[in-house]
Amino acid sequence: MTVENEALTLKKRFRGYFPVVIDVETAGFNAQTDALLEICAITLKMDENGDLHPASTLHFHVEPFEGANLEKEALEFIGVRDPFSPLRGAIAESEALKEIYRQVRKEQKEADCSRAIIVAHNATFDLNFVMAASERSKLKRVPFHPFATFDTAALSGLAYGQTVLAKACKTAGMAFDNKEAHSALYDTQKTAELFCGIVNKWKALGGWPLIEPEADKKE
Repeated sequence: MTVENEALTLKKRFRGYFPVVIDVETAGFNAQTDALLEICAITLKMDENGDLHPASTLHFHVEPFEGANLEKEALEFIGVRDPFSPLRGAIAESEALKEIYRQVRKEQKEADCSRAIIVAHNATFDLNFVMAASERSKLKRVPFHPFATFDTAALSGLAYGQTVLAKACKTAGMAFDNKEAHSALYDTQKTAELFCGIVNKWKALGGWPLIEPEADKKE
């Protein structure tokens, strides 16, 4: 493999990090007390040209954990009338996270990356809920970095002058259906599209890969 081809790998692109796009829908803003109700994760892959694309999608409706707070306004905002309804097909948050972590570890290993990292819009919010749910579920082997993230709100603010997901997508020339918004599946799909678009556009403009001359590597 040439130096240039070696650079066009997911491992090299993000310093060993394996990016996974995440979105959660919740019954409030407090990750310690409010219920996690829906989660979606989309892994990413890199093609032979070094362009980034969505890979696998995992999506789950989640049962409120025992004693979870359920804010009425939050439930109305995300369109969940009854979080305990069997029609939701919800599973325990521990089951959802185990399935996501299993797939993430598998693809992370295949990409030869050292650790996964969350990509999300206003990523601290999603990271906090994932970590809180992992702690409640006593999951010790969490694949994600505990505090580092790629935040598409910040990235789209830089790239397009917009920090709201819908506005950033539209400014980037991507379709966005406001009626579908605030579903973890739809928001993750659009966030993945936005992130890949920004990364690929940066590459097309000559911002990456930066190939070190062999002479510099020897020094």
